[in-house]
Amino acid sequence: MRYLVRRGIMLLLTLWSAITLNFLLPRMMPGNPAEVMLAKFKGKGNMGPQAIHAIKVMLGISNESLFKQYLQYWQEIFHWNFGVSYTYFPFSVTHMIDQALPWTLTLIGVTTVLSFVIGTLLGIWAAWTRGSLLDSVVTSVLTFTSSFPYFWFAMIVVFLLAFVTNVFPNSGGYGSQMSPGFNLSFIASAVYHSILPAVTILVSSLGGWQLQMRNNMISALNEDYVVLARAKGLPERVLAISYAARNAILPNMTGFAMSLGFVVSGAILVELVFSYPGMGTLLYNAVSNEDYPLMQGIFLMIVIGVVMANFVADIVNVALDPRIRRGGGDS
Repeated sequence: MRYLVRRGIMLLLTLWSAITLNFLLPRMMPGNPAEVMLAKFKGKGNMGPQAIHAIKVMLGISNESLFKQYLQYWQEIFHWNFGVSYTYFPFSVTHMIDQALPWTLTLIGVTTVLSFVIGTLLGIWAAWTRGSLLDSVVTSVLTFTSSFPYFWFAMIVVFLLAFVTNVFPNSGGYGSQMSPGFNLSFIASAVYHSILPAVTILVSSLGGWQLQMRNNMISALNEDYVVLARAKGLPERVLAISYAARNAILPNMTGFAMSLGFVVSGAILVELVFSYPGMGTLLYNAVSNEDYPLMQGIFLMIVIGVVMANFVADIVNVALDPRIRRGGGDS
């Protein structure tokens, strides 16, 4: 319990530091972050001082001291208010994130979990049957596929399965003639459009989990406690799962937690290739248009996701490894 309390305090300090940097960085940059947006309005005609002042107020540009802006920033965070998006004006940052986040959580979240589970199971099996023909074939194939860059493999998949064969759509999150809604036809269309991006992410990431788990498992199988358990005559399945795999999976859990945390940011290049309406595409548009409020909102979501995922990983590690509890001062 003490271990989790200490980890929770550290993660809260990390969250505070990240939020503070998220506030300071745009304000430390030369010029005003909203100048680009104001220039767009000024280019449409002469604008008087009152009109410019009204636009600044509307965009949330403040002339208050930095400390007052910092306090106001925290207040806005607690009210889940990140201001107005310059790119998608007059929509708010919260509205744009609410629109894009479900797409990314569904696509990237599901594929990340599937990739971890399948890759980990394949790694356990490959390590337990190491040296066999199937182990060599599976490990070689996944090593090859894991070397594929996401965007390169995505373009190959689009070309072969969308443009050449027309089996799948080449872009979008749903049919152009449909309106988003919780009904069977829309869900079917969304699943159909997500198949190619999901396959791209799975194929490109599966090998990493399998190789890491295989190496960890092989190391665990050579540990003294496994040798002792085998000498006691324990069943092979118990040795593989309860002894070797339980300890070998601990390093993978940290990487999995980080992957879950970064799910919020989306697979930017994959979403761009498929024109998928997720957080990756939203972040790319925000950076391209110097949309600082939208970037701040997305970065804050990423930080919260990573911190929460790491805390969940700590809880899982404590449950799997009693040594952590003893190291944390528990009896």
